[in-house]
Amino acid sequence: MEIQGKVAVVTGAGSGIGAAVASEFAKRGAKAVALIDRAAAVNEVARKINQAFDRPVAEPFVGDATTDDFRSHVFQTMRTKHGLVTICVPAAGITRDALAVKISKETGQAEIYPAKMFRQVTEINLIAPIYWALEMVARIAEDRGRRGRGRWDPSEDVVGAIVLIGSVSSQGNKGQIAYAASKAGLEGAAATLMKEAIYHGVRCAVIHPGYTDTPMVRNLGEDYINERILPYTQLRRLIRPEEIADAICFLISNSAVSGELWADAGWHPSA
Repeated sequence: MEIQGKVAVVTGAGSGIGAAVASEFAKRGAKAVALIDRAAAVNEVARKINQAFDRPVAEPFVGDATTDDFRSHVFQTMRTKHGLVTICVPAAGITRDALAVKISKETGQAEIYPAKMFRQVTEINLIAPIYWALEMVARIAEDRGRRGRGRWDPSEDVVGAIVLIGSVSSQGNKGQIAYAASKAGLEGAAATLMKEAIYHGVRCAVIHPGYTDTPMVRNLGEDYINERILPYTQLRRLIRPEEIADAICFLISNSAVSGELWADAGWHPSA
């Protein structure tokens, strides 16, 4: 599947991997890219992309990616202005790290990871990305139906592509009970959606980035990065967001590649 000339949607595009993916899509000739983020900073990201490529390719949307109405608004606006969205990279995500169970030094009582926080993480990291993907598949299916197209045939070009953003933490990571669960859940979603969505000509994959130089990782603190991440990373540096963006484009453009791609820079955590 070619990225050139396509219409794409990227959530979490105000910074980090999402912003890098949006820029890479523009670089590779996408017709239009919707940049979604809850922070108004996404407007500046879009402005810089349009300025860098000297064309109005990036269109920002500020809103809550977990809400159905906002998601529908983005897809409908892009369809009306630019055409059918056929590439979706829902990259928005959060961490709320804490041990699953710990003993309070003050009271001696066990403290369990808050269920409210667990639900917040899974809502943003797991449920929302799946529904952004489903929204695109649904609209592609409707479009094919209107044109009298049924089950996709290999004689056609691949119609669409979805890349979900997993994490090396999906294998388990101390202090990330909710984050790890949400990212592991994307593996099952991608595997299932790949089997279903190909009926409509849409491929689905999941990429598992290692520790990437994003605001989320920087918020862990330099001491944590230097003591807990870099010594266990073969490259001995954080991954650049542009490297993940390039890997995502590889997943989209090479239809022979399916399933999961690990982009972890050789990270192997200690026991």
